[in-house]
Amino acid sequence: MAMERSFMMVKPDGVQRRLVGEVVSRIERKGLRLAAMKLIRMSDTQARELYKVHEGRAFHPKLMKFITSGPVVVLCVEGLQAIATIRTMLGKTFGSEAEPGTIRGDLAMSRGKNIVHGSDSFESAQRELPIFFKKEELLDHAMPDLDWVYESDEK
Repeated sequence: MAMERSFMMVKPDGVQRRLVGEVVSRIERKGLRLAAMKLIRMSDTQARELYKVHEGRAFHPKLMKFITSGPVVVLCVEGLQAIATIRTMLGKTFGSEAEPGTIRGDLAMSRGKNIVHGSDSFESAQRELPIFFKKEELLDHAMPDLDWVYESDEK
């Protein structure tokens, strides 16, 4: 099983509510590794590219306005089965329906203001990461606790 990279973002509501540390802490405590992280103001171009899969849907204009309304924290997260693991950690899209113990279940109430975004597939991660990170910004570094996170036959 190979290490996998996923795109993740703390949305403007998460940044404004000062939940970045909480989200990053959960990711790190799970045993996943940060390969890149930065605070940005998402451009209209980046927003359109990220959410082009939702073009034409009724909520798209509201989503574009929201996602560019304030700073976001974009991350590249790495680990074995990182994409599926992160999706589980995020919880259901609508905060009020998300399971307790998930990021959205513990921290969100809304449909749109739901704290975080995470790639939903390998293909999505491959498409989303280059919108925010140049190849040289994605760092490879040792994960000294690897033996304490995964079984030897999983690595």
